[in-house]
Amino acid sequence: MQGNFPFDQFFKTDSSNQNNINNIAQDTVTEPVQEPMNNQSFTESFFSEEEIAMMNTEIHKSLISLIAPQKYSAFFEGSFNLKNIEETKAVFSTTTTFIKTMIEKNLEQISDSIINTLGKAYEIEIITEPSNNSTLPQNTHIPSMKPTRASEVTFSLDLEPKKNELRSKVESKYIDHMEAEYSGILIDPSKRFTNFVVGPSNNLANAAAIAISKNPGKSGKYPSLYMHSNSGLGKTHLLHAMANGIKDNYPHFVICLITARDFMKEMIDSIREERLHDFRKKYSEKVDVLMIDDIHELGGKEGTQREIFHIFNELYNRGKQLIFTSDKTPQEIKGLEDRIRTRLQWGLVVDIQRPDFETRLAIIKTKADELDLYLTDDIINLIACNIKTSIRELEGALIKLSAFTDIMSVSIDVEMVRDVLALKEHEEERKVTLESVAKTTSQHFRIPIADLKSKSRTKDIANARFIAMYLSRKIVNATHEEIGRFYGGRDHSSVVHAEQKITLRLATDVNLSKDIMTIENTL
Repeated sequence: MQGNFPFDQFFKTDSSNQNNINNIAQDTVTEPVQEPMNNQSFTESFFSEEEIAMMNTEIHKSLISLIAPQKYSAFFEGSFNLKNIEETKAVFSTTTTFIKTMIEKNLEQISDSIINTLGKAYEIEIITEPSNNSTLPQNTHIPSMKPTRASEVTFSLDLEPKKNELRSKVESKYIDHMEAEYSGILIDPSKRFTNFVVGPSNNLANAAAIAISKNPGKSGKYPSLYMHSNSGLGKTHLLHAMANGIKDNYPHFVICLITARDFMKEMIDSIREERLHDFRKKYSEKVDVLMIDDIHELGGKEGTQREIFHIFNELYNRGKQLIFTSDKTPQEIKGLEDRIRTRLQWGLVVDIQRPDFETRLAIIKTKADELDLYLTDDIINLIACNIKTSIRELEGALIKLSAFTDIMSVSIDVEMVRDVLALKEHEEERKVTLESVAKTTSQHFRIPIADLKSKSRTKDIANARFIAMYLSRKIVNATHEEIGRFYGGRDHSSVVHAEQKITLRLATDVNLSKDIMTIENTL
């Protein structure tokens, strides 16, 4: 509840109203109003315009904390306002029918905000009142425009969508993509290995997933797989790609792809309906491939963990395939029993890192092709330089651009991209030099720069030196001669040899890929 809010100004002193102030009623939504309400709708008002304005401000303060920032900015800010409070009803107005439809998806949050502000629940009614930003100076005389004959009576219907409504449609496509959550039941046929962009950050996870899709269970290399990464880096795509691959290669297999939350809900329902035995039998005896997404959500859920423990043992002993994903390593999941933690680590545990610059470029180009969106190289570079945290955010940016061009009927240029995606003017990348590459490489491997430039050929020093030379070619674009001189006056052929050797090793050496990606991200 909002602190220091002047409730005494709003609520009548009538005892019946005071006694009911904390009784929370069931929220209901009235039928949509097709026409603007007339003045008689507000004759039962308890509050002055000033008080309504104060309540509107407090309700919005509460909404900001309950609704995602993107959604609040797109649909609520400046277009959703408290119109009146009647005895049992709170009436709000908004500017367009489209925004009204999007707002009505958040009635629970609106109701909570009303309760937080006023201490009780109200029925919610939302009306559409197009905004009128134009104002006339005082004392402006408006001549009478009444028609004198029936033939002069005309009306106009503005069917042209307003600009703010079009932009709201663009925002809704972006928000739907960013907030999309799959139910854990249906396998998405569009998510396959062929449209998964592979780079140093995810090549091990991708290779393991492909191997499992070709040969799942105890006959394969990885009867248990645990993938972890931050949100939006491709775990879900790989889950569905594996499911599709297994379906193609083993159409008779029973595949269960489910979220940890849905698994827990199903177990609770089975207990309530006294069919726990059927629940256990389904997972222990009928499933060939069990995929559980967001397994970390079972932390602290002792009953569900107990069922997972027995199901894991049964499926593992029967040679079935087990796959788990999480945003944490098994060791980082709080409230997880040691016996569950141990079993999650029985198989292969792989992580997916943030994509490097080259992978982000490839992702943008791939997604742009899917959306039939033409982007110039400078636009692709601009997006890749600014959006670095997740693949989902990259794809969401392109979906927003595609929707904007379709809905607003405009072509794409750099300034438009900056405006639509709210990108800051891209600052000049920090200058990477031979010295900074050597310093970052030496810090990563904990080898002094002097050793990198020395004549020493010990394995660790030579490996670090080769990587530094490789990155000096890739990032700094220095010549072989310049790099050779920097690293102890070596001949250019030594640099060529180092570059070729690292390039060949990258195709198979996962640890090398991780080292190079870490150094590049640091630079």
